[in-house]
Amino acid sequence: MTSAALLAGCSFGGSGPLGLGGALGRPPAPEDVIHVTPDDDSKAVRPDQRLLVRVPDGRLEKVTVVRSQDAQDFPVPGHIGEDGMTWRPDQDRLALAAKYTVDVVARDAGGRRSARHTTFTTLVPDERFIAYVTPENRATVGTGMIVSLTFSREITDRAAVERAVRVSARPAVETRPHWFGRNRLDFRPEQYWKPGTEVTVDLNLRDVQGAPGVYGLQDKSFSFTVGRSQVSVVDAEEHTMQVRRDGRLLATVPVTAGAPKHPTYNGKMVVMDMLEVTRMNSQTVGLGAEYDIPDVPHAMRLTDSGTFLHGNYWNPDAPGVVNVSHGCVGLRDVKGGSSDTPAGWFFDRSLIGDVIEVVNSKDKTVAPDNGLGGWNLSWQEWKAGSAVK
Repeated sequence: MTSAALLAGCSFGGSGPLGLGGALGRPPAPEDVIHVTPDDDSKAVRPDQRLLVRVPDGRLEKVTVVRSQDAQDFPVPGHIGEDGMTWRPDQDRLALAAKYTVDVVARDAGGRRSARHTTFTTLVPDERFIAYVTPENRATVGTGMIVSLTFSREITDRAAVERAVRVSARPAVETRPHWFGRNRLDFRPEQYWKPGTEVTVDLNLRDVQGAPGVYGLQDKSFSFTVGRSQVSVVDAEEHTMQVRRDGRLLATVPVTAGAPKHPTYNGKMVVMDMLEVTRMNSQTVGLGAEYDIPDVPHAMRLTDSGTFLHGNYWNPDAPGVVNVSHGCVGLRDVKGGSSDTPAGWFFDRSLIGDVIEVVNSKDKTVAPDNGLGGWNLSWQEWKAGSAVK
């Protein structure tokens, strides 16, 4: 065979019988057979833009999508439609700050196979928000614990954030959310938790837009266990506190509540923190220089505004007799604290999440957002605080 014949027979771009520009046609470019959205090498793709693979004719054979994020690769599950011409991911929203790699194999209407490889990267947000969760992960808490999320940024799309948080319990019980302002979201059941309940908080906040240009960072779970039931009722007029464990009266303890000029809040409060010893300074709660006690023993915080139940060694004759505090509830104690005193005895038998209810005080009911005071709202009032209608 001559060199001229060789050139004629093997010419790839010719118009003869074997030339693909002739009877068999020129092979189409992969991008003409396989359409991928977003476009190849797109940058700063927003999370609400849809990922779609399609062919105008023929069928998709295989679609593989990988998301690279935080130095890890994650397969992106999806499905080919019944007509074989489209592929969509199972989850609509794209992840932020990620690189997507798309590999596709398809056949056109003439049966010719094509493959396409594309990549794109998503928006890297300048601002993020996180949620600080109460109670702590794996804690054992009292039956009055309210799940409280405080966000690091103000949330304007509260419905989107609320939908991204799930609180579940075993055994199952209905829990509902309630917003306090723009940066706090609490969850509780209608009644106190039952002892032994296991509660899980799922934060699916990553890439959720909480405010314009501000996206969530967390994708994690927290859990806690509800311990025994302990509810204590402080009667400010009687100067007593009845401590009930699982409904049974455990003890009646003498107390001193707020003096007439500084009465204790009425209502249900929840133990938020427990400190063996702490300093209490009146200037931190806006009362001037009335007191500064560096070693208050057995202190249990009840409100954000500074209400505590604590040991009182400086007024040993007041508990059970007269109300002398600046709004706190005091139990008899000794300097340095002791387990043999009423304050020490109660502290040793308490959990974060226990309920302290004050009755017959001359003050108003504690605000539901002052500490974990949400139990002072009716169930209907509580449910009305949801952003999802």
